[in-house]
Amino acid sequence: MLSFLSGRRRFADLSEREILALAISSEEDDARIYMEYAEALRSEYPDTAKVFESMAAQERGHQTSLTREYERRYSGTVPLIRRESIAGYYGRRPVWAVVNLGIERIRAEVGRMEDEAANFYLKAQKKTSDPDTRKLLESLYQTELQHEEIAGNLADRYLPADKKKEEDEKARRQFLLTFVQPGLAGLMDGSVSTLAPIFATAFATQDSHTTLLVGLAAAVGAGISMGFTEALHDDGVISGRGSPLKRGLSSGIMTAVGGLGHALPYIIPEFWTATAIAIIVVFVELWAIAFIQNRYMETPFWRSVFQVVLGGALVLAAGIFIGGS
Repeated sequence: MLSFLSGRRRFADLSEREILALAISSEEDDARIYMEYAEALRSEYPDTAKVFESMAAQERGHQTSLTREYERRYSGTVPLIRRESIAGYYGRRPVWAVVNLGIERIRAEVGRMEDEAANFYLKAQKKTSDPDTRKLLESLYQTELQHEEIAGNLADRYLPADKKKEEDEKARRQFLLTFVQPGLAGLMDGSVSTLAPIFATAFATQDSHTTLLVGLAAAVGAGISMGFTEALHDDGVISGRGSPLKRGLSSGIMTAVGGLGHALPYIIPEFWTATAIAIIVVFVELWAIAFIQNRYMETPFWRSVFQVVLGGALVLAAGIFIGGS
């Protein structure tokens, strides 16, 4: 409704000539996006990269067909109309924002792209009076609508079930190595290592404000330390553990979260209420760590409970004993 304020055109106001120009540029953009995905995945997932290369070739074929139709009906250069110039027109997420989210997320994004393109051609048909143009747009609509079948046919050709399973397992392992392991180590360190100083301070001072400050300092300091340690000790090239930046952020953030969990209850001025809540939070954290170990690291659940919950309880008891003595 306020598109005139942003300088963008409404789709409803486009002429047939402009709709064809928009379709041409959109197909060009999608072809380039698919090729970017292919390039990004080629080293680790070469078979999936071949699927995206073939889909990019299909988009270039669509662009060629649309360009010919434009040249048949109109003279002169095809005007440059980009999707971002049209109010309410579907956008495309940047490749760099999706490519690091995992292979399944990329496949889902590609499916969304094809669905949106199909919807565009359906609407474009309704604004077209030329029978041949309408026929072409209908054909492209059907092609985009069948994206799952097309992707499936390409996957059958380039990505048989055994290779897809292999790629999915590789992606899972990479996720564990890059995010879960460092994050779990950070959560354990932040939850357990900060117990003693926080609860020693709590029972030594019986002052919520002082305990909160010590807890915040311990959690943030531990997070920074763990993050830098994880990022700097292994560049991931030989170990295959992935980007040191991602691992460092995962470890550092989760370390801080682990410490903050039982520090933040001391925002409550009443000391014993804050302490009771903090102790409950500690045991929730420890059980959560045991669950994550069992879920992602395949550690037997009761072994995780023994290692984490019992160990954390001992550290908690030590902090209380030292602080109260």
